[in-house]
Amino acid sequence: MARKIKLKSFKDERGILTVLDKEIKFKFKRVYYIYDILKKRGGHRHKKNTQVLIAVNGKCKIFVNDGKNKKNFFLDKKNECLVLNPRDWHTIEKFSKDCILLVLCSEKYQKKDYIVTPYKN
Repeated sequence: MARKIKLKSFKDERGILTVLDKEIKFKFKRVYYIYDILKKRGGHRHKKNTQVLIAVNGKCKIFVNDGKNKKNFFLDKKNECLVLNPRDWHTIEKFSKDCILLVLCSEKYQKKDYIVTPYKN
């Protein structure tokens, strides 16, 4: 099942710096971000790809179904991320107008890695 992780942040008179160097256990092979979102995103799971989602601005809701459990996660803090395992069928919605969602991937894009059929439970 997907899980939220609090990211380590350092604050001083210059501002806040948040790092991901020890919390994420894989090397990123693909990084992208989405913004100005008009419709629900996701609607799939993966065979191999693990993803880390960070709302670097604004907020959104992620529904996750791993075939056994269903859960809603809310990303609304810049120092939190959501780790999606390959088996986590997910949809992303309820984006605030200012939402920028950063996605870090363990694998490069491959269409054959996507499973768009939801679990039957």
